[in-house]
Amino acid sequence: MNNKKLQELVENISLEFFDKQFTHQAIFNNRLRTTAGRYLVRSHNLEFSYEYYATFRLEELIGVIKHELCHYHLHLSNKGYSHRDPEFKSLLAKVGGSRYAKATHKKPTPYRYKLVCKKCSFVYYRKRKVNISKYVCGKCGGKLTSEVY
Repeated sequence: MNNKKLQELVENISLEFFDKQFTHQAIFNNRLRTTAGRYLVRSHNLEFSYEYYATFRLEELIGVIKHELCHYHLHLSNKGYSHRDPEFKSLLAKVGGSRYAKATHKKPTPYRYKLVCKKCSFVYYRKRKVNISKYVCGKCGGKLTSEVY
């Protein structure tokens, strides 16, 4: 999907679900990493993450488009367009937009080491390396094995 098709999609969704014209620009912004889309208040343009579209496809992108169009139409009609405003929440529920976007990046686990008891198989996770010859399992007293997690 390119920017031209995205513009047409946003215009069609705006007419179908909001009964209003979308008269500004909708583009893919490749620099968006932590958000699926955003409404620019000053220019009234919409930006969407191409990575989000490539990962989750069209169905999820349509939910994000509806979300951003709620910001857009409410702001232009001088109503509460923030996430906390009741007008925004009710309009979003009415059109079926997504409240939260799925995460595109998994956060790395904060643990690096995995300790496993040889006797009871209990697992401990640690950030720092542990000298396993000095420690035993806290549950059964068995010896521990260490793995890089």
